[in-house]
Amino acid sequence: MLSAEMPEPVLKNKDVLVQVHSAGVNLLDSKIRNGEFKLILPYKLPLILGHDVAGVVVKVGSSVQKFKVGDEVYARPADHRIGAFAELIAIDENDLALKPTNLTMEEAASIPLVGLTAWQALVEKANLQKGQKVFIQAGSGGVGTFAIQLAKHLGATVATTTSATNFDLVKSLGADIIIDYKKDDFETTLKDYDLVLNSQDAKTLEKSLRILKPGGKLISISGPPDPDFAVEIGSSWFIKFLLTLLSFGVRKKAKQLKVNFSFLFMRAEGKQLGEITSLINAGIIRPVIDKVFPFEKINEAMAHVESGRAKGKVVVKVK
Repeated sequence: MLSAEMPEPVLKNKDVLVQVHSAGVNLLDSKIRNGEFKLILPYKLPLILGHDVAGVVVKVGSSVQKFKVGDEVYARPADHRIGAFAELIAIDENDLALKPTNLTMEEAASIPLVGLTAWQALVEKANLQKGQKVFIQAGSGGVGTFAIQLAKHLGATVATTTSATNFDLVKSLGADIIIDYKKDDFETTLKDYDLVLNSQDAKTLEKSLRILKPGGKLISISGPPDPDFAVEIGSSWFIKFLLTLLSFGVRKKAKQLKVNFSFLFMRAEGKQLGEITSLINAGIIRPVIDKVFPFEKINEAMAHVESGRAKGKVVVKVK
């Protein structure tokens, strides 16, 4: 990743110019850099990456109502408007929220992408209810650490997988059933689950379908994208056809098992982020940060995220 001088972003009427203090580093950044999402996110290079930002408002567009200069804010900028690995970023006010008052900038920058992913999966798509059972894979990862806390707050029983070294961490976040993925097979332990949040490979996805009760839901954030998603993002008929093919096997298995499969690619959403802010301010959810890197070590931060060994989130300090 090269660093370069970039012009100040141009503000649209509803945009807020944010001076970046910290930025979260996500696997999504390296996947976009490596071209893995070019079917659904056809970015043109060169490109400033970065999907999580915390900072201070330095300028507002002419129609902005919700924010003023000096506000401390955080966001997951919208697709095609990413660029948190920079000193300044322009963000639509509807994608922005006030930063939780009890978090540092580094902590705040760790939240938006994983927080919105968990919220859109558990609250919006699954409508997770008190007393239901949810299996959240990779409990010590970025999404996992947030999703466990949110699921517990919603009153669910939470099962998760992690390695033995992270048992105490996921237990402290509220996990009820913890499976050592290196030693044990979750398929032999878990059954009749209402929901699975799948973030792993195709083999894990297939096994996860089998632990659901009839009518249960599997929401996958690691693919394969399905036709509904193609409609959501307004894809061409060709992309829709490709995604139909890609997800055909999984959808067929889900149908045979009388369960539901859907793909989630989280989106920017300031209103939901505001709800997450309330939960954090109330002490219900806390950030889990593995490591903070200085801005000039952004390549090391990306490599650390790609290693898959981070507990919680990795953040770079920009200012």
